[in-house]
Amino acid sequence: MSTTTSDTSAVEDAPAVGLGQPIGAGIVTALVGFTSSFAVVLAGLTAMGATPGQAASGLLAVSVTQAIGILVLSRRYRMPITLAWSTPGAALLAGTGVVAGGWPAAVGAFAIAGLLIVVTGFWERLGALIAAIPVEIAQAMLAGVLLPLCLAPMKAIAVSPAVVVPVILTWLVLQRYAARWAVLAAFAVAAVGAGIDIAVTHRPIDVSNMIPRVELTVPHWSWQALIGVAVPLYIVTMAAQNIPGVAVMKSFGYQVPWRSALTVTGLGTILGAPAGGHAINLAAISAALSAAPAAHPDPKRRWIAASTAGCVYLVLALASGALVTLVAAAPEGVLETVAGLALIATLAGALTAALGTPEHRSAAAITFLVAASGVTVLGIGGAFWALVAGLVVRWWLRARGPAAPAAKPGSRAA
Repeated sequence: MSTTTSDTSAVEDAPAVGLGQPIGAGIVTALVGFTSSFAVVLAGLTAMGATPGQAASGLLAVSVTQAIGILVLSRRYRMPITLAWSTPGAALLAGTGVVAGGWPAAVGAFAIAGLLIVVTGFWERLGALIAAIPVEIAQAMLAGVLLPLCLAPMKAIAVSPAVVVPVILTWLVLQRYAARWAVLAAFAVAAVGAGIDIAVTHRPIDVSNMIPRVELTVPHWSWQALIGVAVPLYIVTMAAQNIPGVAVMKSFGYQVPWRSALTVTGLGTILGAPAGGHAINLAAISAALSAAPAAHPDPKRRWIAASTAGCVYLVLALASGALVTLVAAAPEGVLETVAGLALIATLAGALTAALGTPEHRSAAAITFLVAASGVTVLGIGGAFWALVAGLVVRWWLRARGPAAPAAKPGSRAA
C-alpha cells in the first residue's frame, strides 16, 4: 500500500481517533451496500427460475461469502478491501430470464463464472482480453440490460399505485437531500405499504419461511447457460465491478492484490453457487465508504472499517428469509419498483460511458438496443448477442476507417 505525503501530513495533524469512526464507516458501508441492491439480487434470481426459498438461499449465500471474503482480505492485507455481490450481474440475470435447463442450469452457470474469475487471476492474458473489451460496448450492454428493470417502477404505478407512488416520491425527495439513503428509505416505505396491504387483504404469511436457511441445488451444465449466462455474467462482473473496484482503491492510495482478490471472490462464487449465490466481486462504488479519509485519517487503520462491514454483512444475511417472505406477500410490482429505483444511477452512468465517445456511438447504440430487446436466439439471451453485435459493428466501422476522414497524426486510435 502506498501512502502519499499529504496523507501522512493529515494523519500527523489530525487529533487522535478511536475505533468508533472506522466501525461507524463499516456499518454504513454494509447497510448501503445491502439495502441499495438486495432487491436487484432477488429479482435476478427469481427471473432465473428460483423459488422464493431458493432466492432467499441465494441472497444468504452471497451475503455470507462476501462477508467472509472481506474479513479474509482486509485482515490479511490490512487494507479496506470490501466486496459486494454483482449488482450488474443480478440485473443481467433479471433481463435474461429462465434458460434451457432451468434453475439448475443457472446454478451451473454461476459456478462457471466463478471459475473464470479464478482463472483470470492467474492467467494475465485472459484478464487483458477482458480489459480490451471497449468500455463503450461493455457499458452499452449493461445499460441495455438495465433499461427494462428501470422501466418497472413506471409500469408498477398502473398495477399498485397506492404502494408504488409513495415509494417513488420518497426516493425522489431523498435523491435531493440525502441520496445515499434514498433506496433504503424507498424500501422502508415499500415495506410499510406492503405490510398495510397485507393486513387489509388478510393475506396469510408463513412465519417459518422467515428463518434463514440454505437450499442446495445440484448444478446442471448446458451450453445455452454457459454462453448466455456464465460468459456475460463473468464479463459484466469483471468490467463493471472488479476493474473499477481496483481503480477506486488506487485513487485512495491502495494497490489491491489482484490475484488474491480474484481467487477469493472466484472461490466464493463457486462455493456459493449451489446455494443460489450468483457472483461476488470487489466493491466499486461502496468501496469508497471504507477507503476514504472519512473512515479514518490514518490509511493504515481503515481496514477496520472493511472488517466491520464484513461482520455486519453476516448479521444482515440473517434477514434474507424475512425479506423474501415480505416480497412474496407484497403487492405486484413492489419488488420491481425498488430494484428499478436502485439501478437508475447505474443506468445513467452506463449510458454516459457508452455514448460519450462519438466514434464508438453507433456500435454502442446497436449493443444497447440488442441488449434491451431481450432477444433470445438458440436459447442464448440477448446480453451475449448484444456484445457480439456491438463488437462486429465496431470492427466493421473501423475497417471502413480509411474511406472516412482520416484521423490526425498522433491522435489516439479508436
